[in-house]
Amino acid sequence: MMSENFTTPASFLEGKAEPHGFIDPYSDFGFKHIFGREPNRDFLIRFLNEIFKNRKLIVDIQYNTNEYKGPGKDYRKTIFDLYCTGDKGEKFIIEMQNAKAINFKERSIFYTSNLINEQGLGVLADWEYVLPEIYFVAIMNFKFDDSHPDHYIHDVRLIDIKTQEDFYPKLAYIFIEMPKFKKYAGELSTELDEWLYILNNLNKNEEIPLSLRSKAEYKKLFEIAAIGNLTREEMNEYEQSLKIQRDNQSTLSCAKKEGRDEGRIEGLVEGRDEANKKTAITLKKNNIDAALIAEATGLTIEEINALL
Repeated sequence: MMSENFTTPASFLEGKAEPHGFIDPYSDFGFKHIFGREPNRDFLIRFLNEIFKNRKLIVDIQYNTNEYKGPGKDYRKTIFDLYCTGDKGEKFIIEMQNAKAINFKERSIFYTSNLINEQGLGVLADWEYVLPEIYFVAIMNFKFDDSHPDHYIHDVRLIDIKTQEDFYPKLAYIFIEMPKFKKYAGELSTELDEWLYILNNLNKNEEIPLSLRSKAEYKKLFEIAAIGNLTREEMNEYEQSLKIQRDNQSTLSCAKKEGRDEGRIEGLVEGRDEANKKTAITLKKNNIDAALIAEATGLTIEEINALL
């Protein structure tokens, strides 16, 4: 599937990268620049095929709009990182989660439930509940609190507990805890290892690792990801993406510190709660996502939404 009709600069053929390195694939821009553009869909196909190895073969994908508005005007709007349809009608939600998110498992269920519910809208009366395959793939730059320290890929499906056989094979969730993947370039034994290594180390490298230089698709990926090859518009978008990422992290850190300081001064549970509410109001005014506010303050999403 991977086309080799691309122009590779001499610096890449010699194993040398542009002097400014490569983009961060964990940034919103970086992830979509690599995996979310039509000319690069071969990257996503190869990556998904490695994830689903010996289970399914994806020949082609089409990118769908990443915004789901729901069945009514009061329904919570959902925005996916990437939402694609496979050549056999399968639906793929691919999420890059850079920061630890509260209730991330629940959010994953909610996202797939939206797609399932969508199938029943506007259908004929004799519809027989035929549903497409729906897969949620999460690339997480954090670890679950309750998972095994060496178990970094979670393949979650509906199974019969007694027989261990698939009960309903058309719905599955794959969570990849990237901080647990610690292989070095010389230790990569599978193509999935190579993709995970690239995600974890792309912006840390100054050139293509020796073990990856023999594959055309990786040369193409490193070429596309080179900061020196970004257009002016792409560079502005990338810098804005990094700024938002840094600002969110800084705001969360300050909010946590303020909450702890006020809590110590008050010395009472009520004082800590009031400090957390004040912090949450400040964060809301700065348009910080409710899930991030919940993580910083310990308040529930409902409590945050109720604040003025």
